[in-house]
Amino acid sequence: MTQRIQVVENILNANDRLAEENFARIEAAGVFSINIIASPGAGKTSLIEKTLPLLKDKLRVAAIDGDIATSIDADRAAAAGAGASIQINTGGDCHLDAVMLRGALEQLDLTQFDLLIVENVGNLVCPANFKLGTHKTVLVASVPEGDDKPYKYPGTYRGVDALVVNKIDLLPYVDFRMDYFTQGVQVLNPNVTTFPISCRTGEGLDAWVSWLIDRARK
Repeated sequence: MTQRIQVVENILNANDRLAEENFARIEAAGVFSINIIASPGAGKTSLIEKTLPLLKDKLRVAAIDGDIATSIDADRAAAAGAGASIQINTGGDCHLDAVMLRGALEQLDLTQFDLLIVENVGNLVCPANFKLGTHKTVLVASVPEGDDKPYKYPGTYRGVDALVVNKIDLLPYVDFRMDYFTQGVQVLNPNVTTFPISCRTGEGLDAWVSWLIDRARK
């Protein structure tokens, strides 16, 4: 067990060093970057699809999409208006890591963009452990997932900078206690910026987009 822990620590330390290099590259280009994590079906790609048209003529956006297979998410980002869209297929890994992101960054001229959106693999555990080198980490939660997720995945909720609560249009139809959910989030991450939204109706998207524009212009 001791040997296994040491190996895991070595892997994470090496990843963190590469993440610092990624961050330096992104920062030098003057680009604001976010890493979007969520469980499968929470609405990461839908959020990107709804966000990109609202950023048109405001920010130049590149998207990097991680998934186990296919280029579906990158294709959707490109169709929604991303100036560049790159797909990373992990081949079975349940998360992106700094090495994968570095390979994708090498395919981009970052100086041509203001915002980089990285969509991680759908998973609430592994992506939280591997830094990529982005400025902020955004967690997308959704109403149908249930209100107990902060309690079940404290490490994930504790480490994010912004929280998007998606599919709020389903609140009248789903047993989701927003006060219970919010209490769990606040205990773990009292300073997190939260955006209740509905990708289907568009409710709440303006505040989310304004946050992105403000951070990118700074």
